[in-house]
Amino acid sequence: MATQSLRERILSTIVEKSSLKQKVFDNTFTTLNELKDTLFEMASEMDDALEDKLDRRVRLEYRDRGKYEAQLQIANDILIFQMHTDVFEFDNNHIIWQNPYVQADKSNSYCGIINIYNFLSESFKQNRNQDGGYLIGRIFINRERMFFVEGKRQTLVRAMGFGKSEINREALISILESAINYAINFDLLVPPYENNKHVTVDQFNTKMDNSKFVTDKRTGFDFNVDDI
Repeated sequence: MATQSLRERILSTIVEKSSLKQKVFDNTFTTLNELKDTLFEMASEMDDALEDKLDRRVRLEYRDRGKYEAQLQIANDILIFQMHTDVFEFDNNHIIWQNPYVQADKSNSYCGIINIYNFLSESFKQNRNQDGGYLIGRIFINRERMFFVEGKRQTLVRAMGFGKSEINREALISILESAINYAINFDLLVPPYENNKHVTVDQFNTKMDNSKFVTDKRTGFDFNVDDI
């Protein structure tokens, strides 16, 4: 049998990888839309459960932010769910390479990602564009709809469990509840005195009135990834 030429190998790789990555993208996009539906239902159910229990200014509110994003406001917090439109491979040192499912077929390791960010709702309300948010979780989905989760308090399916469970509504509810629970207990800390001891006249007089000072939950403090 004749040896395959370099050009033939290139064309073969293009066909294989493009098909694989398109499948991963489609599964991730489908999952995002399922996540949006689940978020909408959860927000409605939880908001109804809070009826007459607290000030109506404090509420859970879902918002679709476009094709690849969704938002959930929970009182003073905002969670933004953002699908990356690229497909990723893992670096050589990632624990995923110790997983038997990935070892059996390298194609299983290609994943799409849905990121979960936590912001202060006042940052958006007051147009404080310099305020920071935090990546508190991310969902990885592959060509077979298998998934795992990295993130704060996310223990449902870790990397070594990848290949045992397909993403579904029950899994999404668990992931979302863990993210919500983390966000509402991840409190705003007083920044170090040193951070704000010197300000300029321009900071107070600028027309960008609401962007005078950067505010986020851990300004000046370390945000550790100890449990990710």
